Amino acid sequence: MYFFKTISEQIKPAQTDFSKKSKTNRLVLAAIFASIAEILQSMGGFLPGIGYFISPFATAPILLCSMLSVPLGGITYFLTILLLLILVPSELIVFPFATGLLGLGIGGGFHFFKKRIAIISSGAIFLAAGILTLLYGIKFPVLGPAVSSSFSFLASSGILLFSFIYAWIWVDLGLFLFNRLKRFIIRS
Repeated sequence: MYFFKTISEQIKPAQTDFSKKSKTNRLVLAAIFASIAEILQSMGGFLPGIGYFISPFATAPILLCSMLSVPLGGITYFLTILLLLILVPSELIVFPFATGLLGLGIGGGFHFFKKRIAIISSGAIFLAAGILTLLYGIKFPVLGPAVSSSFSFLASSGILLFSFIYAWIWVDLGLFLFNRLKRFIIRS
C-alpha cells in the first residue's frame, strides 16, 4: 500500500550525519536555505506572471532543512520571514501562513511519523490551518474573490482536500530532492 509505506527511515542516516556537523556549519546551511527561500518567494513580485509559478518552490528549502533538523527548520523559517520583512514585505502575508508552514509541517512529519499518510496529513493540517487562519481569522482574501471571508463548511472542506493533495505532492517532491541533494548537504 502506497500511503501506508514507511518512508521516514530513508532520511534517518542523513539526519544522524547532519547532527554530527558543527553548529556553525548547520547555521550557515540554514542561512543559505533561508536566502534561497526568500529569493523563490519574492519571484511573484519581481517577475509578474511566471514568478507566481516559481514562488511556491519556496517550500523546498524550508522542507529540506526541516527534514534534517526541526529546530534548524524553524530557524530557517523565521529567518526567511525576517528577510521578507526587510526586502519584500508584500510577500510576507503568504509565506508564514502557507508556503513556509507547509515545509515545517512536512519536515516535522518526517521526524515524528514513519508512514507516508501521517507525514502527508501533518503537512496538510499545517497548510490548511494557515490558509483558514488567513481567510477566516485575518480576513485576508488569500484565495481571491472565489472564496468569501465568512465561514463556509464547503470552502473549508475544499481547502482541506486541496491541502492534502498539495502536501502529498510536496512529500514526494521533497523525498526526490532530498535524495538528490543529501550528498551535497551532508558533505558540505
